[in-house]
Amino acid sequence: MKNIVKAFIYLFLGFIVSCSGEKTKYNYEIGFVISTLNNPFFVRLKEGAVDAAKLNNVKLTVLDSQNDAIKELNNVESLVVSGVDLIIINPTDSDAVSSAIKLANNNKIPVITVDRNASQGEVVTYIASDNVQGGRLAGELIYELLEGKGTVVEIEGIPGTSAARERGQGFDEALKNYPGITKIVKQPADFDRNKALVVVENILQTHPDVDAIFAHNDEMALGAVKAVEESGKSIYVIGFDGTEEALKAVKEERLTATIAQQPSKMGRIAVDMAIKYLRGDKVEPEVKVDLLIVR
Repeated sequence: MKNIVKAFIYLFLGFIVSCSGEKTKYNYEIGFVISTLNNPFFVRLKEGAVDAAKLNNVKLTVLDSQNDAIKELNNVESLVVSGVDLIIINPTDSDAVSSAIKLANNNKIPVITVDRNASQGEVVTYIASDNVQGGRLAGELIYELLEGKGTVVEIEGIPGTSAARERGQGFDEALKNYPGITKIVKQPADFDRNKALVVVENILQTHPDVDAIFAHNDEMALGAVKAVEESGKSIYVIGFDGTEEALKAVKEERLTATIAQQPSKMGRIAVDMAIKYLRGDKVEPEVKVDLLIVR
């Protein structure tokens, strides 16, 4: 009996050592909750984060919220239960994500937001492109293309997200300087290509005099391009993100231009900032990533 007890104790201690070794083989364990992986931009965001995690010996758990705020909250809850050191969140919605962030806050787990900010809750830092600047760049480009006079349609992303608000804000700021450019319609298509296709088809039926379209992301811009092509009209279409498919469409002269973000760089920076914070170093409350016009 004594031998059996001893054997059991050794096995148990071996199990503890094994588990401890598994836990400590990484420098940190970080969760990354992404709004949706059904979008090339967010896939690239994830890839950048994964690369940075591998480089820094960080265990990165990536969870897809599928553009559902409830699933987003469940994902954060799962990461809290698993005991991660920090959670990076790419919010589905700036308001809806607040509950998920407060859940992490209440459990003393720091949070970083990327691409979209949160309306409430405590966030270590917010990493994003300068969306206001990007909206301005789109407005200035349309002014240049239309030589100061014409009509424009704005296809909005998910209303309530910081990205949609800020890109729209910058666009409006630019158009205020150009009285010859008239915005005749602003309509949401939720950052979705198929929705944008339908939205633009309907707009072109009621407004045959559209000269240019600004879409808050490339997915919607590509939907708009298809609608324009099917209509047989000649309309400038400007996107936002710089996805591979959009860059290809620009090269083929189907898409006029895109305000190109750097999602891979944003993902890498998010993980780098997480590591910096966990090491006890100072982190800036907001990190802006450069934008480029590709035409």
